Amino acid sequence: MDNWQQQVHQWFEIQSLHQATLSQLRRKDAGFPLRTIIRPVSLKAGLHYQFEYHEQNRVTHDNLLPDQAAARTVELLTQCYRQGLFKTSEADVQILISKKGKASLLGKPATTGAAKQPLLTHNRKKRYVLEEGVPVQFLIELGIMTKEGKIHAKKQDKFRQINRFLEIASDMLPHLPKDRELTIVDFGCGKSYLTFALYHLLVHVHNLDIRIVGLDLKTDVIAFCRGLAERLGYDRLEFIQGDIAEYEGVVAADMVVTLHACDTATDAALIKAVRWGASVILSVPCCQHELFAQIQSDTLAPLLTHGLFRERFAALATDALRAQLLETLGYKTQVLEFIDPEHTPKNIMIRAFKAPKTDTAQKWSEYVIFRDSIQAVPHMEKHLSDLLPEA
Repeated sequence: MDNWQQQVHQWFEIQSLHQATLSQLRRKDAGFPLRTIIRPVSLKAGLHYQFEYHEQNRVTHDNLLPDQAAARTVELLTQCYRQGLFKTSEADVQILISKKGKASLLGKPATTGAAKQPLLTHNRKKRYVLEEGVPVQFLIELGIMTKEGKIHAKKQDKFRQINRFLEIASDMLPHLPKDRELTIVDFGCGKSYLTFALYHLLVHVHNLDIRIVGLDLKTDVIAFCRGLAERLGYDRLEFIQGDIAEYEGVVAADMVVTLHACDTATDAALIKAVRWGASVILSVPCCQHELFAQIQSDTLAPLLTHGLFRERFAALATDALRAQLLETLGYKTQVLEFIDPEHTPKNIMIRAFKAPKTDTAQKWSEYVIFRDSIQAVPHMEKHLSDLLPEA
């Protein structure tokens, strides 16, 4: 480990770092944040360091333990940035990295002072993709925001949910095709809060060439959404009444969104996404009953005997099998907490994107072992059997 790297690790280890700013990208076309700001925060789990990534049109955050934060900082300075300004209790230190990777350190007296403790607050106002105080027409039309940009008290949870969704969707933009129209299908769109939000993000924030199709079974809901899209002038957003499994309106899609599609309707949406070759999939499952009656395991008998345990395990097992099957089919999957569980227990999102290199044989083997251990026969596997290694 180089001397400068040891110094960085020491700052985190002895907790003397007040703030750091990493800047001057090595390559502007590499997709890295324009700059990263690091500061200590006090969380329920103890001291963490918050990484605030500033990109062109958004800011995201990551909270890491001290040893993880030190490693991340070294990684960012080694791969992404040429400069880091570290304000510590002892000194302000500037680390400069040359094109050949040689580091130089320049120090001056501390501006924060040894006696002054870093601000360990985590309740600063969160930066959202959609900010309160900035009127957004679709939010006004949907009754979430006033014309002055104030969020209605009863809609605060919905406003946070929309922003969380946009944050998750924004992370997937690098995995979408470039320089052509993108086709996005939202299965089970409902009243389409998130569909309108996604359109706003992609068209009005990122200026992308897109076409979005929202599909739902309810005729009255589709009529409402069509009228709102027309009033907003969202001319590349259309709504269609129909069933997920029977929808044949497109021959390919770049992104498939399925939020709270009940039971095997989620599987139907994932099956469509895979067969369309979707680059990105965002899925929040709901009301999962398929495996409840199927699961059998002597080993898990104490768990499966109780209906509540069985129901929760069946839901987790269903999503685990879905995620692993997507891995087998060439996707990189992540399971995220979509919104705070105090608002709804159905808060798991499977986020997947096409990955160039995946060990499909290993993923398939793991899938089969788990599937057979609980004697499951998943709907999704049956309908994608021709694409799986066993075929």
